[in-house]
Amino acid sequence: MPPLWEGKQLLMYCPALEGGGAERVMVTLANNFACRGVQVLFVTARAAEEVYRAELSSAVEYRCLRTGSTLRTLLPLTRLLRRVRPDTVLSTLVESNFLAIAAARLAQTDARVVIREANTPSQDLLRNPRRIKRLTGRLIPYIYPKADAIVASSLGMQHDLISNFRIPPHKIRRIPNPLPLERIRQLAHAPMQHPWFADGQPPVILSVGRLERAKDLPTLIRAFAKVQAQHEARLLILGEGSMRPQLETLVRELGLSDRVALPGFDPNPFRSMARARVFVLSSIYEGFPNVLVQALACGCPVVSTDCPSGPSEILNGGAYGHLVPVGDADALAASILKVLQGEARYPPADWIEQFDESVVCRGYLEVLFGTKQGASGRGMCHN
Repeated sequence: MPPLWEGKQLLMYCPALEGGGAERVMVTLANNFACRGVQVLFVTARAAEEVYRAELSSAVEYRCLRTGSTLRTLLPLTRLLRRVRPDTVLSTLVESNFLAIAAARLAQTDARVVIREANTPSQDLLRNPRRIKRLTGRLIPYIYPKADAIVASSLGMQHDLISNFRIPPHKIRRIPNPLPLERIRQLAHAPMQHPWFADGQPPVILSVGRLERAKDLPTLIRAFAKVQAQHEARLLILGEGSMRPQLETLVRELGLSDRVALPGFDPNPFRSMARARVFVLSSIYEGFPNVLVQALACGCPVVSTDCPSGPSEILNGGAYGHLVPVGDADALAASILKVLQGEARYPPADWIEQFDESVVCRGYLEVLFGTKQGASGRGMCHN
C-alpha cells in the first residue's frame, strides 16, 4: 500500500528564500517531500536575494508572486489557492502564517492548513521594541488556533505557545527542524580559501547568524576581547543584517579590527564549522537554533547561551556543549576559553541522526496528510 501522502498536493509558502534558518528549513522540507512523491508548489512573495533558490530540487515547482508585502500578497495567494486546490498548505514565520490562514479561508478551500512557528514568540514579538511586532504577537491567540495544526520545533516553543498565547495543546505537534546531514557533511569538506584557516594560524571562534538584535553579537564581541587578552584567537562572524554598522564600530572601539571579521552571508557555513575550534551562539532568544546541530554535525564543539528556547534541549542541559547565561560576556568568555584549552563537550556518536531530514520529514508528513496528531510529537533524544 503506497504512503498516504504519495501524489498529494502541497503548497508551501514563505515570504522569500533569503538567508535565514526558517527559509533553509522550508527548502529542506520541500526537497524531501518531493522525493517522497508529494507534488510540491513552493510560493514566495518576493524574489530579491533568494540565496536558497538554487538549493530547491528540480522536482519542486517554484512560483514567485512578486507582491512584496504581506497585505499585497493576500489576494494573489487566495486566487492561487482557488486555482490549485492543494490538499495541504504549509507556511512559516508569523506574518506568513497569518496570511496562509486568511487566504485559505477566503479561498473557501478544503485544504488543511499547517503552520510552522520559527521562533519563541513571547521573546520575538511581545518583548520587541517595535510596536507593530508587539501588536502582531497579541494577535497570535486569535489567529493561530484557526490553523489545523501548528508545528513547534522545541519543547520551550511549545510551552510558550500554550502558556503565553493560549494555544490549545492538541493543536501543537513538536517536531525538531530537519537537517540534510549527508549534504552538510559533503559541504563541510568543500575547499576553504580564508587565510585564517591555514595551517599554523591561531584558532578561529565562529558564529553564524543574522546580524540582528536577537543574536546579541555585541556580547560575543566583548567576550572575544576578554578571550583575546588570555589566548590568541580570531573571531569570524558569518551573516548579514541591520546591525552591521554598530558591530563594526564596536570592533574598532575595542581595537579588534585585525582579529574580528564579518565577511557577510556564506551559503556554505559548514566548511567553516568543520575548521573552527569552537562555535558560539550568543542569542537572547531562539526557536530551534539549527546552527548548534549543524556545528556539532561538522565536529565543532559549541558554546551557547541558555536562552529560550532550544539550546538547553539540544545540548541536554549542557552535557553536549557549554551553556552560559544570556548577556553575560564574562561567562561566555570563560566557556570559550575552556574549549580552547581542551574542555570540549560532544554528544554520543549516533545522537545527531535524530535530526536527519529522513527522520524528521516523516513526522511532518504525518501532520500534513496523516491522522496522527497531538502535543507530544517527536522530541529530542539524549542517551
